Amino acid sequence: MTDPQTLLRRLFDRAVAVADPMQSLAPYLPARPEGRVVVIGAGKASARMAEAVEAAWGPCEGLVITRYGYARPCQGIEIVEAAHPVPDAAGLAATARMLRLVEGLGEGDMVLALMSGGASSLLVQPAGAMTLADKQAVNAALLASGAPIGQMNVLRKHLSRVKGGQLAAAAYPAHLHALLISDVPGDDPGMIGSGPTVGEASTTAEALGIVARYGIELPASAQAVLSGQSGVVAPEDARLSRVKNVIYAAPVQSLEAAAEVARAEGISVRILGDALEGEARDVARDHAALAREVQAGLAPGAAPVLLLSGGELTVTRR
Repeated sequence: MTDPQTLLRRLFDRAVAVADPMQSLAPYLPARPEGRVVVIGAGKASARMAEAVEAAWGPCEGLVITRYGYARPCQGIEIVEAAHPVPDAAGLAATARMLRLVEGLGEGDMVLALMSGGASSLLVQPAGAMTLADKQAVNAALLASGAPIGQMNVLRKHLSRVKGGQLAAAAYPAHLHALLISDVPGDDPGMIGSGPTVGEASTTAEALGIVARYGIELPASAQAVLSGQSGVVAPEDARLSRVKNVIYAAPVQSLEAAAEVARAEGISVRILGDALEGEARDVARDHAALAREVQAGLAPGAAPVLLLSGGELTVTRR
């Protein structure tokens, strides 16, 4: 058997390769319409996704926001770098430009939206009277709160002018085809990037409940937004009738790909799940206990066992 360090690196590389847009995105592209096509996107993988789109379609019009240092060379799509996980002015300005780009499109036009992990921080358009500084304070408070990603994203949606289906609503009546890379437990498209192309059923009352539950201190402007009328778009809203969301890469695919490599080496694989949540320290403790239990139960000469899992854990700063 390959030495453990080399094998683990091979497992990691294979898991990442399966999700690489240059290898996996093209089959999920829709037919290119005759009308105008605008490519937009946000996330840590969005520039790579844009590169894959142009490899298949040629130069395109559009704007994609990614994290600093993650830009890729594109022929027509503009790549803008901004801050993650706490948003900055570059993300704010680029998001405003993105909204202007999709507004005013017609029924014969298409918006191709490329979303991946990190889009929540990179798409910045605060609701109400919130400033960028207020938005930054909210993000910092959320990251320090210990709240699960799903709970954080509920707040992000109600405190934004672009999340919770609002980006898709801005593009109506154009067709919007969203290609998503999931990095969230359960592969809920409404959680990826806080669902800019997905309707939202939660209420501001629920958002306020999360604030109370986790003791999150919000700026007065954010409290005022949650005390008023939210701008999120309901799932049944007619402006979402021309939207299609497609998750083309998800954690389970990467776990299975890694498992195949291990099995080829004669290793028994147990996939514990792809939707793990909880405190990182607690989940690590549980994994270690399970590994010891499995080891103790192995018969002499039995094949080694590999435990694989995926999800999004919470690291609470102390």
